[in-house]
Order: sequence, then structure tokens, then C-alpha cells
Amino acid sequence: MKIVSRFVNWYFSRNALPYWCILVIDYALIIFSGILAFYILRGGDSLADNFWSLFKELLLLLIPYTISFRIFHTYSGIFRYSSFVDLARLLYAMGIGTLIAYGLSLLIPEDMESIYLSYPTLLATTLMIATLFMGGLRVAVKTLYDVFRSNGLTKRIFIYGVQNGGISLAKSIRNETPNRYIIKGFISSDSQMRGKWLLGLPVYTDEDDLIDIMRKQRISILMVSPLQTTHFREQETLINNLIEAGIKIMMMPFTAEEWDGKSELRYSQLHEVDIEDLLPRDKIEVDMLAIGRQLNDSRVLITGAAGSIGSEMVHQVAHFEPKELVLIDQAETPMHDIRRMMEEQYPKIQCHTIVASITNQTYMENIFSRHKPEYVFHAAAYKHVPMMEDNPAMAVQNNVYGTRVIADLAVKYGTKKFVMISTDKAVNPTNVMGCSKRICEIYCQALNQAVADGKCTMADGQTARTQFVTTRFGNVLGSNGSVIPIFKEQIAKGGPVTVTHPDIIRYFMLIPEACKLVLEAGTMGKGGEIFVFDMGKPVRIANLAQRMITLSGAQGCKIVFTGLRDGEKLYEEVLNDAEHTLPTIHPKIMIAKVREYDYEQARKNEERLLEASYTYDDMAIVKIMKEIVPEFKSRQSKYEALD
Repeated sequence: MKIVSRFVNWYFSRNALPYWCILVIDYALIIFSGILAFYILRGGDSLADNFWSLFKELLLLLIPYTISFRIFHTYSGIFRYSSFVDLARLLYAMGIGTLIAYGLSLLIPEDMESIYLSYPTLLATTLMIATLFMGGLRVAVKTLYDVFRSNGLTKRIFIYGVQNGGISLAKSIRNETPNRYIIKGFISSDSQMRGKWLLGLPVYTDEDDLIDIMRKQRISILMVSPLQTTHFREQETLINNLIEAGIKIMMMPFTAEEWDGKSELRYSQLHEVDIEDLLPRDKIEVDMLAIGRQLNDSRVLITGAAGSIGSEMVHQVAHFEPKELVLIDQAETPMHDIRRMMEEQYPKIQCHTIVASITNQTYMENIFSRHKPEYVFHAAAYKHVPMMEDNPAMAVQNNVYGTRVIADLAVKYGTKKFVMISTDKAVNPTNVMGCSKRICEIYCQALNQAVADGKCTMADGQTARTQFVTTRFGNVLGSNGSVIPIFKEQIAKGGPVTVTHPDIIRYFMLIPEACKLVLEAGTMGKGGEIFVFDMGKPVRIANLAQRMITLSGAQGCKIVFTGLRDGEKLYEEVLNDAEHTLPTIHPKIMIAKVREYDYEQARKNEERLLEASYTYDDMAIVKIMKEIVPEFKSRQSKYEALD
């Protein structure tokens, strides 16, 4: 008896309802529907007189329906997860079963009396009633299950997007147990969807008074489909209104890979937005095949490999499976992290993680002579404006001299392409850091021309062949020491949030996007170009700070303006006033036409500057920098006296 008891308890537990129970329920509904149909068509008196004969024929009727149920597996579904597919299968099964029953009724001899099977009208009426009952039962069970699996913390939401992404999000949310969210509607960017319904829910558009509608329906969260993130970011008014109304926004993190539109999408892949997620930016496409053809099975060297840009370059280059990857940085702990990452994620790639300064000419030559890199991505540099303003000697020795060391060795050991990562601060520089990078640009461009003119030779005496390409872009989101992490820290402490000037603006780009453009520019470059990137729309830093405060929910957190720092501009330029650009095959990449310098003069200027750097006389060092780069005009700095 214990075995039987355990068997029954298991079969009727909340975790399992045996298929035969569903089959019995469906049988009962068919018999009841047949009796009801007979009552409707023949009346109560006739039903009373013929009840048991009718019951026997209805039992016989279960045979064709059993065959049909077996074909369509209507009893294999789980009531609480019923869908339109299950209802369609049920409809097909009932239709086929009725046709089989009608076919059998034609085989009944004329002398055999039948009170049910011989009447097609009764069969048709039973079909309709039974289908309604059986479908209704499934819908009712699912509805009750959806209601009772929700808890008191369930939140009401809208979904922004009605394409695959929005529908996938909705299905993911509806399949969750217990329900954390209840979907109350969709928002579409297509005005033609206004007034439509999707998955039984209303669709609104950007033309509607969305905030008012969401308030009336007590919506607390807006989830954004990955396919609509670019369009959503452009809706600044809507975003501001949502934030002010206290409606949370959930979307893909800005660091996440783009959804391919095919794989399963879960709402758990979304998160409550950070300010980085909301900054407007265009989707960037690059020719990954062309990049892969160059880097696959090649020897690649990356300097500054542990930095914000350098580490992302490591990830992206490793994806193309180079033959050998040589990574250089003087920061030991971050390099250890890079080393572990490469061992775990790219174990098949021969990778060398080297802790060293690019200014160590002897060691750098040893590295180049051993590995002979075919491609060099030069990302190593001191980048913080105030730090370099106070330490111009280090800016010269690391940025300027370090670049010359790596560039000269690239020529000497036969590197095919040298890609230097520069900055928009090199345009009309107002600070030491920007000027140091402009001097690097000058040297690389001049060296490229010298190589093209056949004036340089490699270590084996052959004519050099290296092509030098420079890339310029602005601030990157999430980089070490950037403004957004600083603001987050200040907000967490309760403020104040410090902004240097109410009108200061900056361009921002994602680190992965910037690195993709670097790879694309490096691929298309023929040597001597300075590529500039379309950074999109500039962002007012004061507005950025205010939006971050509002998003955080912090109360009483104020913004304080501290004044421009030494060497800081109100806005960054991407091109010099006297420069112009030429288009490329990529809409986001242009070629800057800049004044070119003679190689011998560029080299002498660097040697003179390096010699001066060892005096550690700030004014003397910066004076030479201004002579090399006449457009270098200091701002908010003691070096203004030299202008």
C-alpha cells in the first residue's frame, strides 16, 4: 500500500500531472459536451428518455478522439504553460476526431438505430462546445497560474520595442516563476503601430503622452529592447521625463556585446541604466573580415597593453588568432590580470606579457629582435592633463621619446604597420600632454615619409617598408580616471559633484568602439595618414553630472563649479583650424590633412627636447615644445608666460 500511496502522491503533486489525468479531463468534457449538444438540439425530454443509450454512443465516440489526441499529443502539454500552439493543436485534434467519427457513422447499417452518431448536426455542435470547454479550461488554468505565481513585489512595466527583441523580452518575463514583472504595454518608434495590440497588450508610440499613460497605469520600469537602444538614446526628452518621473530604465549594459537578434534573449541580461548607457551614439560597423585577414597568423605587439585602450586592443586582436602576441606595459598588477585572461580565454595563442617601460631602449630592442612583430599598436602614454602639466619632463621622456624608441625599432626590424593611438587633445594643444602627443604624430608622419623615400634600412640592410598610421579620438567611456567614475564616487559620498565649468563639453566613445575604429583605420591605412574619428554629439559635462545625480536618486547632492584646470579647454577639437579632412570608405573615419615635417628636422627637435627634459626645468622644456608646435597655446597654466 505504501508503494501505491507514494505513486499516487507523486502523480498528483504540484510538480507533475500525469498525461492520463489530462486525457480523462478531456474525455469528461467531450461526454458532457455531447450531452449538452443533445439537450440543445433535441430537448430535455428526449435526453431523459435516451440518456443511457446516448452515454454509450458518446463512450464509443471517444475512440476516434483518442486516435486524434494521440496524433497531436494534446494531453502532453502542461496546462499552466499553455500557448496558442497548444490551442491550435487542440483545434486540429478535435476537427480530425470529428471527421473520423463522421466517417465511422457512415458505416453504420441502416437497420441499426443510432440516436447520436447518425446526426452530423450533433457531431458538429459537440465539436464546437467541447473545443470551447477544453480550450477555455487551459486558458483559465494558465491565467490562474499567472495570477497566483505573482507576489506582492511584482512590478508593472512597459517594453520599448515591438520587434524580435521586445517580443523575446516579453516571453522571458512571462515564463518566469514567480513573476517579478507584469507587462502592461509596449512602446513602438513606428507611428503606424499606434493603437495596435501585441500579445494581447496595447501598443503606444512616441507620439503619445507616455509619461502620463505610465503614471496612470502605475508603471515603475521601462525595459528597452536591444534592437531599439540606439533609437531610444536619441530620445533625450523622453529619457529626461522618465528620470524625473522616477520611472526606472532597464537596457543592455554599454559594455555588452550587441544582441544578434537570433539567440535567446532574457530580461536578466538587462540592467538598471548607468549614465554610460544613455549617452547618444551611433552604431559602428567595421570590416572584421579585412582586419582578420591581416592579423590572423601574424606577430602582433601592443604597448600599453594593461591600460584602458590597450587591454581592449588585446581582446580584439586575440579574437583574430594571431600567431604571436607580445604585450608590453610597466604596470605589473594589471599585466598579471592580462596574463591570466589570455591563459583562460585564449590558451592557444602564443602570448608574451612583458613588464617594462617603452623608454628602456635596450630591452625594447631585445624584444623586437626576438619577436620581429609584423604589426605594432602603440597605446602606451601618460594621458592625464593635470599630471603632465606638472611633470613635463615625464611627458617628454615617456610619450615623446618612448614613441620614438618603438617607432625606430619597428622600422629596424621590419614591422609592416605601426599604428599610433593619439588624442583630440593634440589638436591646437593647450596643455603639455596634448602637445607631447602632437610631437609624436609629427615624428611618426615624418618617419613614414623617410621610409617611403627609401632613406631608412632594416637591421639586415634591406630597404625599410614600415607604414605609420596615426588615429585620433576623444574621451572613452569607462577609461581609468575618466570623469564618470569620479562623479559616481562623489555622488556615493553625498556630493558635491565637482565640474570645472558650466559650459565645458566633451566627446565620448565606447572603448570597444574606439578600438574597432583603430583596427579599421590600421587596416585601410597606407602610411602617413592621421585618421580622425567621428565622435558623434558632444556632451555638456554639467548636464551629465545632473543626470547622474537624478539617476542615483541622491537627495541634496549639489554641483559645484571649480574652474578650469591647468591646460584645460572648454571643448576639444578633432581637427586643427588650418586642417581639412578627406573621406574614407568608412563613414566614421576621416583623414586629416596636416602640415608635414622633414624627418631630419623632426628627429633633431626630439633629441633637443629629450636633452632638455633631463634638466627637469619645466619652463625650458615647455618652451622647446612650443617652438616645435607653434599652435601650442597654454591655458589656465603658468606656461602662458611663454606664449
